[in-house]
Amino acid sequence: MSLLRHLDHCNRFDASRFRPLLFKEQQIGLVRDDNAARLAHFPDTFAVAADKVTLVANGGFDAVSAAVDRVVEALVAQGAVSKWRYESFAVSPVWGEAPLFRIDRGAVPVFGIRAYGVHLNGWRRAPNGRIQLWIGRRAGDKKVDPNKLDNLVAGGIGYPHGIEDTLIKEAEEEAGMDAALVARATACGHIGYRMEWESGARDDVLFVYELETPGEFVPRNHDGEIVEFELMDIADVLDRIEHTDDFKFNVNLVIIDFALRHGLIAPNHPEYEALRAGLRPVTREDWPSH
Repeated sequence: MSLLRHLDHCNRFDASRFRPLLFKEQQIGLVRDDNAARLAHFPDTFAVAADKVTLVANGGFDAVSAAVDRVVEALVAQGAVSKWRYESFAVSPVWGEAPLFRIDRGAVPVFGIRAYGVHLNGWRRAPNGRIQLWIGRRAGDKKVDPNKLDNLVAGGIGYPHGIEDTLIKEAEEEAGMDAALVARATACGHIGYRMEWESGARDDVLFVYELETPGEFVPRNHDGEIVEFELMDIADVLDRIEHTDDFKFNVNLVIIDFALRHGLIAPNHPEYEALRAGLRPVTREDWPSH
């Protein structure tokens, strides 16, 4: 088996099965053909053509959000969408731009809208000098990858939160970390991937952080999403990533990125160059043209 297979898995995407989703002459998503057929039943909100889908709802942020949500509710009634804890994501072609509207998190893959999240690798150095990672185990009732292994902290950036307040919120809920400790984390860039998903497409960007945790720190989950934490030697973590599917699908990428940056995957590794190249972020220019 290999490390690179996880990057391949997260980038399996056949553009020929998708159409660009446009709003105000900007591409904001990717709609699979079966979902385009569903959206064709809502002509007041979506204009569906053979080569594109256009959001035609009028008005400002609230009006467009309400129009899209009415369609989402209809898709929920049809069983095509599963609402996700009634949490919304902002929709914007580029991170940092003013959001155009918001959408229920569960509907994001149906429209192939870019979603953003934060991941924090918590690590410390053992007495023998080796790096250890705090690894969580996801609860059995999680909608995505239940019971899989996870980073110390991870979560989607919901509307209207930003990167830092999401990191602080998730760190407190998932690992019992206070804001002062989280403030010591280092931003390490971002990772992107685009993959076909059961309900459509995931076009995700993960903002990656890391923190050398103090010796007395022990994570404690508060929101029930992580059932236990374990301090694991990085060599054992990488071995499990290479030879098993024990980790949540995108967590593999975040840990591989950590290992590359810390020199734990050496340049003589047979997949070194491919791993480095494969962990680049996805940009708007990467959207397929039709």
